[in-house]
Amino acid sequence: MNKKQTQRVLIASLVGSSIEWFDYFLYGTVAALVFNQLFFVNEDPTVGLLLAYASFALAFFIRPFGGVVFSHIGDRIGRKKTLVLTLSLMGIATFGMGLLPTYQAIGVWAPILLITLRLIQGLGIGGEWGGALLLAVEYAPEDKKGLFGSIPQMGVTIGMLMGTIALWIMTLLPDDSFMTWGWRVPFILSAFLVIFGLWIRKGIDETPAFKKVQESGEIPKLPIVDTLKYHWREVLIAIGAKVVETAPFYIFSTFIVSYATTNLGFDRTEALTAVMVATVVTTILIPIMGNLSDKVGRKKLYVTGTIAMALFAFPYFWMIQQGSVALLVLATVIGLGIIWAPITAVLGTMFSEIFEAKVRYTGISLGYQIGAAVAGGTAPLVATALLAEFNNSYIPVALYIVFTSLISLVAIWAVKDKGQQRAGQKILVKGSRV
Repeated sequence: MNKKQTQRVLIASLVGSSIEWFDYFLYGTVAALVFNQLFFVNEDPTVGLLLAYASFALAFFIRPFGGVVFSHIGDRIGRKKTLVLTLSLMGIATFGMGLLPTYQAIGVWAPILLITLRLIQGLGIGGEWGGALLLAVEYAPEDKKGLFGSIPQMGVTIGMLMGTIALWIMTLLPDDSFMTWGWRVPFILSAFLVIFGLWIRKGIDETPAFKKVQESGEIPKLPIVDTLKYHWREVLIAIGAKVVETAPFYIFSTFIVSYATTNLGFDRTEALTAVMVATVVTTILIPIMGNLSDKVGRKKLYVTGTIAMALFAFPYFWMIQQGSVALLVLATVIGLGIIWAPITAVLGTMFSEIFEAKVRYTGISLGYQIGAAVAGGTAPLVATALLAEFNNSYIPVALYIVFTSLISLVAIWAVKDKGQQRAGQKILVKGSRV
């Protein structure tokens, strides 16, 4: 594959992933700022917020179903066709959200329609991640799989950054304007991003690994059955390893927006700025960490990040409790920007290396999406519930972050580090030439 083809594949993987996550995270942030007032109307503000976060969490539970449906298509028909379907689905749902009438206009139908569109988003993102990752990893040279696999992971933070910037601009509007129409603008404009993403993806070919499976005639009739029958251990490992990558992420990026504004006296713009700065830092670090994993191994980087996450849980909350904007930004940069980066950078490549090509789309999608459903979508909900239960004390929330780290350390213990093996093989080859 020449340089131009490589660039197009990586751009297709990154752009589609970024757009999908932009749509997805837009909902998460707006849920904390707008939906609790305009769609999930309740006399108790905490109940309204919990309902908004429940709708946020709901999509995580539909994601594994999206993963099963679209990974079946991906393992049977091909990665490329699947990625066009997932991106189109996400785009339609997000655009529709921007046009929805509120509770005040149509009553209970407003939250029902919003939740329906959120579920469609969940189906789309459930199939998108695995395809975007495999597009990059299955085109990658053997010694650059870590780097290539980290590129679609940047889509998570770029999408979040685009969503945060879009909302940050809108929050500069007067409150009445923001609540009336300002929040809708990013949802509606996302349609242009989707059209661009579909155009980029149209010009790429099917991955070499899938072509080999096609040529060998080993395409499984029901990839989900083969995966659960022969690779259930790998699925469990992936679910466990996903926990520390997803729960703290949503604490640092989504929960913090409502917590900092409601409990700590920061304004919306300050909270969003902290998340925005941290997101820029982690976006820069992800490919650096992916490249490093090709030299030192995926597992080593992942374990280092996971231990650091557990150690930083209490200092993080202490820092943001001080009421200083500078400390709020610094704490978010350390947690989301620096510590989280090596974990997410290697996660996708590590997952792809523990499954065979013929069920790879299904295997990584199941592990990733079930892990996200169990630990990710519930994280803001769990954190908010813990605060309400324990008198606004942050200690249970910090312990929750530590707990997620321990689960993932147990899971990752079973993974053989292929990145490290390749690094060792390269050293042996070089040594034999001397």
